[in-house]
Amino acid sequence: MNIVSISGSPSQRSRSGWLLELAQARLETAAHERHRVQVRELPAHALVAADARHPEVAASVARVAEADVLIVSTPIYKAAYSGLLKLWLDLLPQDALRGKTVLPLATGGSIAHLLAVDYALKPVLSALGARNILDGVYATDAQLPSLPAGGYAPDDALLERLDRALQPLLSTHERMRVAEPARC
Repeated sequence: MNIVSISGSPSQRSRSGWLLELAQARLETAAHERHRVQVRELPAHALVAADARHPEVAASVARVAEADVLIVSTPIYKAAYSGLLKLWLDLLPQDALRGKTVLPLATGGSIAHLLAVDYALKPVLSALGARNILDGVYATDAQLPSLPAGGYAPDDALLERLDRALQPLLSTHERMRVAEPARC
């Protein structure tokens, strides 16, 4: 599987970015290729001007075209995904996610924004052609408390939800691995 992860957080140290890294780590054995797009590292002027031809933006869009699986991670602000992620998603071609499996991940301050995954993020992913959208994972700040040395400590319930969301990808990988003919 070629897995491309999209981080829509404007912050360098973020819970949503950390959750994305955790998902990637749990899929390590299933990925033959992994790439990560940090939207905050793309040129702001190109994103705001909707310049899809800018070389860095075009390269990020090309990564999506090559992907089998897309993991999209964002903080939730005011009951919606980040504006930074929106700027980048607007640069994708209309059917950019057709034929891809997509896993939405989101973090927020409280459970009050839980439905933003279903009512804000999943619809835009669907509008971009995604038909195989896995169960989203939403984590609150309390489920990902920060550690004094950096990083975060996920609670058991969050890890269980993440593993359940990733299971279809791991099952597909296992079926493909078993079906491969033995090489001599």
